[in-house]
Amino acid sequence: MKIDSSVVRELLDAPSDDTVLAFLEGRAQVIEQAALSSEQCRGAAVLLSRAELVERLGTPSPAEEDVTRLSASLQDAVDKLGA
Repeated sequence: MKIDSSVVRELLDAPSDDTVLAFLEGRAQVIEQAALSSEQCRGAAVLLSRAELVERLGTPSPAEEDVTRLSASLQDAVDKLGA
């Protein structure tokens, strides 16, 4: 499963801080927090929320290189977990 800058950007562009980046059905997906309790999202593993992402980046409008760097960092963490 691949975490690239497009999925991180999608999370940043989400309208709600409660939106999360989660692994579901073998891929990274942006999902509303409220949807996590639904049958369609059963088994989803949350990586981080939009609010956590903005806090980590220090801004809701980061430079593209910062998004790319964070994407690589998240991918590395997932790879180390064996996901």
